[in-house]
Order: sequence, then C-alpha cells, then structure tokens
Amino acid sequence: MQVVKTVAGVRELVAAWRRQGLTVGLVPTMGYLHEGHASLVRRALSECDRVVVSVFVNPTQFGPGEDLQSYPRDPAHDQALLEGLGAHALFYPAVEEMYLPGACTWVNVEGLTEGLCGKTRPTHFRGVCTVVTKLFNIVAPDRAYFGQKDAQQLAVVRRMVRDLNMNLEVVGCPIVREADGLAKSSRNTYLSPQERTAACVLSRALSAAQERIKAGERDASAIVAGMRRVIEAEPLARIDYVEAVDALTLAPVTRIEGEVLFAMAVYIGKTRLIDNFIASPAAS
Repeated sequence: MQVVKTVAGVRELVAAWRRQGLTVGLVPTMGYLHEGHASLVRRALSECDRVVVSVFVNPTQFGPGEDLQSYPRDPAHDQALLEGLGAHALFYPAVEEMYLPGACTWVNVEGLTEGLCGKTRPTHFRGVCTVVTKLFNIVAPDRAYFGQKDAQQLAVVRRMVRDLNMNLEVVGCPIVREADGLAKSSRNTYLSPQERTAACVLSRALSAAQERIKAGERDASAIVAGMRRVIEAEPLARIDYVEAVDALTLAPVTRIEGEVLFAMAVYIGKTRLIDNFIASPAAS
C-alpha cells in the first residue's frame, strides 16, 4: 500500500492506474478506523481494481465548541488496518494541503441539509460537501463508498453528485454494529463504561420501532413517539432529534407510504451519537 500525502501524488498515482485501464474506488474517512470503515473498504475492493482510502479530519465540518481537537486519531493503527485489508493507497493530507491559503469557495446543498443534524450543526454539511467535492476532484473515482449510519450525509452526497453531474457512483453500505446493537462509531471511544451501556438505548429504540412496523403500524408520528419514550427512559440519554423523513428528499413524513428514514441523534453524557433505519410499506 502506498501512503500519499499530496494532491499531486494522488493524481499521479491514479493517472498511472488509468493508463492501465483500471477502475478506482474511493473510501473517504476521518480516520480512527473500525470495522464499519473496514466494511466499506472490503466492498470497494470487491468492486474496483484499485482502492484509495482518504484519512482527513476535516476542520470545516466541525462547528464552534465541537470536538475537532479531541477527535480520536491513530494514524499507525489506520495504516496497519488498511494494509491488512489490501487497500492500494492511503491519502493522508495535512489541512494545508486540502485548504490553500485564502480559500473562499464552498459547496452547499440546500434543503436536504437544513433538517435532522443540520438543525443543530448548521455549517456541518457545507464542510462535508466541500471536502467531499475536493476529494472527488482529486481522486476522480469511479465509485465512492459511504456508510448508511450517516444517512443524511449519504443522501446529501448523492444529491450533490446528481445535481452537479459528477461522473461517479455513490455506493451506500450497511451499518455495522457491535454485538449488543450499538452502531460502530469513532466517537464511541468517548463513552465511559456506564455511558457505553446506556448507549444501547439507541438500538433498542430502533428495534422497538421496527417491531411496530412489522406489526402493521404505518403512522410514522406514532412510531417516532414510541422511539422517544424508549430513549427518555434512559437517564443518561438526551434527545437531539428523533424524526421520520422521506429517505430520498429528507422531507418530514407522517405516514409510511414510501421509503421512510427513521433517524435520531442522542447525547449520551456529552457524546452525540446517531443511528437510523429505513422502513417501507412492505415491511411487515
């Protein structure tokens, strides 16, 4: 596996692959890699001739008072994991390599970014869309791989690619969970043992909602209310949001009539965790 730290170096490497007629996959990450990231890399390796994994803690998607400085980092672990998986290149740029002095250009996706996480993180998706666009321009992949755990991010990136006629396929991959149901996340490392136990309330709320849907419930607001009751019963949990939205447009819905995304953000102590699932009228 090659470790590349410059934009020019990645472009040179990908150009050499292109001359051989090889397809290229990109897995954008912020590092501190876990099994969820590994699943994306494996999927990319199964579908592409060459795979680039980027590790970049993007400062522009963190708001004031968020955890940019404390966000977990372990470059040696990340490199060893990627080498073991068989990734072909690790793109590990510095902030100065990704954001040139005086940079003043942003990519905004309107509408889809204003609800859910966008309510309390109003600048987050501007940073996500800008850095993802930059990575797409740098690597020029055939396919890019994102996890379903960040469901709003996945929907936003898909819309951005469609609206801007970007020549690549965005591939969404299933959520990877711990044995007790907690979605794998780099931020799980912030949790104390007591908080880690309490965090399972997110997956319990999802399971309760899925059971109601299997039993025939189609009132999305009633399902959301049930999810909130489960979460509110956990003393260490504080709800940011629990909502039902159209899986493509992210517009609020009241009934399950198409694919509906049930999404939540919940603070366990000071740690903000997200989780979700998609339901459809046929889910019974």
